[in-house]
Parts: sequence; C-alpha cells; structure tokens
Amino acid sequence: MSTLVAPYRFADQFYAGARACIPVCISVAAYGVVWGVLARGAGLSLFEVILMSGLVFAGSAQFVALDLWSTRPSALPIGPLILAALIVNLRYLLLTATLRPLFRPDQQWKGAVMMGIVSDETWAMTVGEMARGRGSIAFLLGGGIFAYVVWMAMTVTGHVLGSAIDDPSRYGLDFAFTATFLALLLGMWRGKGDLVPWIVAALAAIVSAKLVGGSWYILIGGIVGSLAGALAERRRHAD
Repeated sequence: MSTLVAPYRFADQFYAGARACIPVCISVAAYGVVWGVLARGAGLSLFEVILMSGLVFAGSAQFVALDLWSTRPSALPIGPLILAALIVNLRYLLLTATLRPLFRPDQQWKGAVMMGIVSDETWAMTVGEMARGRGSIAFLLGGGIFAYVVWMAMTVTGHVLGSAIDDPSRYGLDFAFTATFLALLLGMWRGKGDLVPWIVAALAAIVSAKLVGGSWYILIGGIVGSLAGALAERRRHAD
C-alpha cells in the first residue's frame, strides 16, 4: 500500500486521523480521569503518574498495575508488575502486525518506533481506513498523537482532582473503559461472520477468568478469538 508523502497530503491525513479519534477520545478522557483518581488513591505521586502514562501509554496495563502497586518500595512487586504488563500488552504483537502494509520495506524501523503510540482505538480507526483503501502513516500518527495527548492530560487531571472525586462510580466514570471498547467493536462490525470469533473470545475470556488468576483471561480470550476468526475466514474461502 502506498503512503502519502507530499507535505500537504500528510497534513490532511494527519488531521483526518485526529478528527476520527475525537469520539473515542471522549471515553479515553473519561477513563483517563478514572485512572488518575485511582492512581492518587494507590499512593502514586503526580510525577509518577506523568512518568507511567508517558512511558507506558496503555490504559489496560496501567489499571492492572494499580492492583499490584505498593507505596513501600521494598514491597513493590517489580517482577509481577512487568509480567502483568507483558501479558496484557501481548495483543499488540498481533494488532500492530496488521499495520505493516502502511510502511515500505525501507521504513520498517520507522514503523517499529511508531508502534509506541498505537492504542486499541487508533489501531481500530486506522485498520478501518485501510479496509476502505485510505489508510496512511499520517492518519495513524494524527490519531496516535491526539490520543496520547488526551491520555496524558486526563490522567494528570484525575490525579489533581482525586481529592474531590473520591468515588468514580458515583459519576458513571467506571464504565468509560468498557464503553470505549463497545464503540470500537460496533465500528468494526462487518456482518454476521464476526459473531463467531467475538463469541468464542468472550467465552474463552470468561471461563479463563473463573479458572485462572490474574489477567491471563485477556491474553487467552484474544488468542482463542483470533484463532477462531482465522479458522472461520479460512473456511469461508475454502467454500
């Protein structure tokens, strides 16, 4: 797939990517505030919030990290924290691989660096554009930077306002994370054929959450759902 390199075309695509992410970034902002509030409650300083959000930039992994966080450095479980973040974010190996067509063979290192700003939301938006033949590096970059800025700003805001928002569920903010993923699923709906991998992934995640401790259910659900989707796709082509 060709990329857009002319300056004015790059700018057009960059702003298009940012605009496309505005609806989901509303939810990103909401659960960013929630994370900031919870981070303050877990004992993280403002500097630690800025550092984690800036370097990790992965909402699901950051929420998991809060469950393991300790205010005493000697009691901080570094190993489990790293392992939990790895497990939760392994899905990005599969997600970002689908963006490879955006980059020429001589741009693979550039692509690897850019994957640091890819989130579930910007990935879904970019893949949708690629399916319509309009995907580009600039579109991915525009959405990614916009989402990054929103996430950083709102996690900091949540920490600052943490003393006033003592119970996020009172304002319905605890549902923001779920609402974002529901919006992404609806946006990626292609037809009844999508039901099989979605249902299989959901069932696998639910069962594994009951049987296996920690956040393994996220990885198990993703892998099992992906395999189910691949098998269903192969069967459709065989028919």
